Amino acid sequence: MVVVHDKLFSGTRWTDPITTGVLEVTSPATNTVVGRVAETTTEDLDEMISQARDSFESGVWRTTPPAERGALLARVADMLEERQAEVCTLLSQEMGAPASAASMIQVTPTLGVLRYYSRLAESFPWSEVRQGDFGASVVTRQPVGVVAAITAWNVPLYLNTAKLAPALLSGSSVVLKPSSATPLSALWLADLFREAGLPEGVLSVVTGPSSVGDHLVSHPDVDKISFTGSTEVGKHIAGIAAQGLKRCSLELGGKSAAIVLEDADLASAAGTMVFSALMNSGQACVSQNRILAPRSRYDEVVNALVENVSLMPVGDPADEGTVFGPLANHKQKASVEGYIRMGVEEGATIAYGGGEVEGLPEHVAEGAYVQPTVFRDVDNSMTIAQEEIFGPVLQVIAYDTVDDAVRIANDSEYGLAGAVYSSDPDAALAVAQRVRTGTMGINWYAFDPTAPFGGFKNSGLGRENGPEGLEAFCELQSVLMPFGWEPSDN
Repeated sequence: MVVVHDKLFSGTRWTDPITTGVLEVTSPATNTVVGRVAETTTEDLDEMISQARDSFESGVWRTTPPAERGALLARVADMLEERQAEVCTLLSQEMGAPASAASMIQVTPTLGVLRYYSRLAESFPWSEVRQGDFGASVVTRQPVGVVAAITAWNVPLYLNTAKLAPALLSGSSVVLKPSSATPLSALWLADLFREAGLPEGVLSVVTGPSSVGDHLVSHPDVDKISFTGSTEVGKHIAGIAAQGLKRCSLELGGKSAAIVLEDADLASAAGTMVFSALMNSGQACVSQNRILAPRSRYDEVVNALVENVSLMPVGDPADEGTVFGPLANHKQKASVEGYIRMGVEEGATIAYGGGEVEGLPEHVAEGAYVQPTVFRDVDNSMTIAQEEIFGPVLQVIAYDTVDDAVRIANDSEYGLAGAVYSSDPDAALAVAQRVRTGTMGINWYAFDPTAPFGGFKNSGLGRENGPEGLEAFCELQSVLMPFGWEPSDN
């Protein structure tokens, strides 16, 4: 079935587009069209931004009490939970993720973000009184204004919500631009906010090419840019933002390491390492695909990883047993295959995979599938160990001492995620805190909605999640009161 949206989601309403342009959505599993949406032109976008500005200035959402804004997020979470099978099917169609994977790595964290921010509405310090040398100052956190939220295609439901929840809770108005490859889930999510009672004008969804995205971030009525995507595009957006002194948050790429200490229990750790490295067919910025193994256990680590990868089927995302679906598109498939060839050329050895996926059913034979691949004999200076592959490719790197492991982990232009595996969590924590990266896990990896998420170095600027994620959409105002002033009880 082809999903069709012939109207734009503009100003929290479904409206007619100015032109009849259509954006087609192609399934990476079957290479067939699964969706058609109205294409946003720059004229449509100007109207969306105008509605966002008008709604913000009118105060229709900005002056709504935070508790009520939080309650709306809770309603959206309840509706999403009730209809999660529907959105999992949609995600599987537009990005090729098996429904079980969509549920685990998109729906579950999305619900966590919505419910966390709905609760935070009550306890967040929207206004506080500080006593200083000159008496009392009233410090308030006010919404930043009109937000341009731009997201990637790899986990669209989660990425869109991770920006919408705190931005809307702050009282800001939002113009969301999802990837042109994954507009269906973005429109579905936006309509939940409409059903939940978000006022008109506050939210729009841009379904158009990157050129429309440039128009969005450079528009004078946009106050804040929140972007998730590649480091290259992030630098481009940061340059545009700098010209207008726009507030800017960037969640960018990664090349994360999992450090296996000498005392790690491989029987329990190997499966977790493989999941953290190859989740979403390796298309995750937090993927820990550099596995750093002590030289004394190197072969043991490689063999454990190969055994676990070999048990994970590649195939049709509609099949319940499928673990690895296709990559996002054939361009991404070609890129990943190029990295695999480069790894061999630079001297790494394929311990598993590296070839064509065989035995695919006829109806998915033209999909963008890549066989999961494990490389051994990898030096950290190799291209496959330095560049973000964004596909199911593991690199196992030997180290001699813990200091050596930390040095290798930090020998990267990125610093987004990572993990340490050990039977001694306290010792692992001490190692983790030496790695220059924004998030780490001990004996597993996940990021929690209550804790800040983001990266060091080329992995970005700013943080999402936690109270820090809400702070990113607020402006601070300080008002110095007269001497002797005391706050009223009102």
